[in-house]
Amino acid sequence: MATGTDPQAGTAPAAGGAAPARGGVNHPSRAAIGARHLRPDRWWLAPAVTAAGLFAFVVYSTWRAFANDAYYAAPYVSPFYSPCIAENCVPMKGGADWEVFGAWWGLSPALLILIFPLGFRLTCYYYRKAYYRGFWASPPACAVAEPHAKYTGETRFPLILQNVHRYFFYFAVIVAGILTYDTALGFRDERGEWGHMGLGTLVLLANIALIWAYTLSCHSCRHIVGGRIRTFSKHPVRYRMWGWVSALNARHMLLAWASLISVAAADFYVYLVASGAFDDPRFF
Repeated sequence: MATGTDPQAGTAPAAGGAAPARGGVNHPSRAAIGARHLRPDRWWLAPAVTAAGLFAFVVYSTWRAFANDAYYAAPYVSPFYSPCIAENCVPMKGGADWEVFGAWWGLSPALLILIFPLGFRLTCYYYRKAYYRGFWASPPACAVAEPHAKYTGETRFPLILQNVHRYFFYFAVIVAGILTYDTALGFRDERGEWGHMGLGTLVLLANIALIWAYTLSCHSCRHIVGGRIRTFSKHPVRYRMWGWVSALNARHMLLAWASLISVAAADFYVYLVASGAFDDPRFF
């Protein structure tokens, strides 16, 4: 049975070899099956869980982005608010602080930053599949017909803008680099001296490791590393890098979810420490 992704997918040729008119799974040339699909399993569970997970992150990140509070607890800074590029952003002692936007920016400084990592994830190939199925039922699941009357794919506005994903990748690399620097600052104490390690240091370290793994597993990164090469034997270095990225790419879905959870967990941890819920446990 066709998945419903393409109305013409799976249609059998008419008599004489001529292709039948558009009609999708309900075309007269297809088997007349009364049931909407023949899947006896809980096919709806996966898209429902996906939609719930993404919706929860959207709600949480929206709250934290507009909160404009409790995002800095020396030496930790929330990944939602870094780098500090607005004058109203809490200064990070010894950290990255570029006041690109002056005092005229009165909203939360997180709104200047989140557009880049969220844009990268929103246009990500995996996330497209996830929220297309979870929120739009396009298609609901494999071997379940799409309920929409027509299918135009990503050829029209606004979905044609998904093609900017490759450009968001470059911004995502820059943001990941800045968060790496913030993680390194997590090994400094309030006085700016090296040798500090707390639970927050490990939280930020785990988060940046997952963010880098997700970013480098991106399909655009795989193409940048190994694309447009006719003969891999003439480019051994790029071939080896392509192999590494391909290994990560095979786990792109897992890394997408793991990094999404870790960045929310890192922000929440900084929020708890900054709001005084508890003190950051120190190892040394």
